[in-house]
Amino acid sequence: MRLNFLVRFPYVAMGRSYKSFVGSGSGSIDSVGREGHPCFRSPSFGERWPWMEVSPGHGGLSGAGAVVRWGLVAWRGRGRGNGVFGGLGAAWGRLTGRGAGHYIALDVGSSAVKLLEVRGSADVPEIVRAGIAPMPEGALRNNTVQDVVAVSEVIRRLVDGLGVTARHVVTAVPGPSVIINKARVALRPDEDLDALLMIEADNFIPESIDNVSLDYQVLKHDEDAVEVLLVAVRRDILSGFTMAITDAGLEPAIIDVDYFALENMYELNYESGPDDVVALVNIGSRYSSINIVKGGVSTTTGDVQAGAGEITDGLVSSLGLSYDDAERVQAGESYGAEIDGRVEAVLSRGVGELGDAINQSLRFLCRTASDDPLQGVILSGGGARVPGLLGALSTRLEVPVEMVDPFARVQLNRSLDAVALEEMAPSLGVAVGLGTRRLGDA
Repeated sequence: MRLNFLVRFPYVAMGRSYKSFVGSGSGSIDSVGREGHPCFRSPSFGERWPWMEVSPGHGGLSGAGAVVRWGLVAWRGRGRGNGVFGGLGAAWGRLTGRGAGHYIALDVGSSAVKLLEVRGSADVPEIVRAGIAPMPEGALRNNTVQDVVAVSEVIRRLVDGLGVTARHVVTAVPGPSVIINKARVALRPDEDLDALLMIEADNFIPESIDNVSLDYQVLKHDEDAVEVLLVAVRRDILSGFTMAITDAGLEPAIIDVDYFALENMYELNYESGPDDVVALVNIGSRYSSINIVKGGVSTTTGDVQAGAGEITDGLVSSLGLSYDDAERVQAGESYGAEIDGRVEAVLSRGVGELGDAINQSLRFLCRTASDDPLQGVILSGGGARVPGLLGALSTRLEVPVEMVDPFARVQLNRSLDAVALEEMAPSLGVAVGLGTRRLGDA
């Protein structure tokens, strides 16, 4: 699934100016979620993460006592998009080596920003730099950038500290902030699909068309009709991300959705038979996203209003640990027999609650998505490393649950530390998916 809210329909996206040919919207909103999936409001981890880096020779980001340090991603361009932009992009790709260039994949979360740089063609990418930096408390909340200056500064420090030279950015908005609907519309041979969807969008998107940015993916094309997946995001939500990027001296090129970035990561790294049903679960600090794929293609998405942050909170409140120490405990660091025993009890309770929430949501989504049984779960996200979570989910779901390997088919620059990369790998599933994108593939 390849979406880009910046290019499907004619938008002006230079600096702080965003305008559609159907008019410009105004106003603000705390959060927008899909029907039945309201957005989760919560604080972030704030300054609890150390600075981390992956690029030897560029100092300024490493922090003493860092629990985890670095990560990176591969890029690959695939397929030809729908509509004029996809056609032009495909033609350009054939002339220039299928998206050869220099890109940044930027995964902006409530607790951290993950930055990945790649150069070369989409077929033979070379990962050159990557890093993770903490997000200030409250800078991104309710799936919305609340403090553009703070987020921009985090991005700028990562870029400068790592010595990143790319300027075109691929990023994603959080899944709960978008509206997703399948639509089937009649289409005559002489009709333009882009123009038709702009007319019909009001029938499928429960939001004024003047206030959203739209994109779509064609799912099925018959002689007289087309089935599409329509995705919309409020422009004020979108502009928060784009302004933070442009204020950091970078250029937003593609804006995707984290659900579908995870799907692209799976497509890049895993083989999938036509009847294989797998759940991709990305566990963040305060919410977890779910994408159920069949034959490598998304059938439904959802989110759980819970993440590893609640477990960290439990360790802090029950044991009096600092947030840094609580995260080290979650990573397996020992604090002595007496403390470790109490930690185990808190972790067990937190893992059980998180496992129950994910199990309940997965079972519901599987019932609505397909008659085929779920065959496996792939966990990603920083929260996926909480001790005992894989086993708890496998027991509840009665299917195999494995940790993601986002670099299974990735070529890495020799200057990168493979051991440290492996340590950070679970946190980078979304970023790897963003790294598969190229201009013109939507």
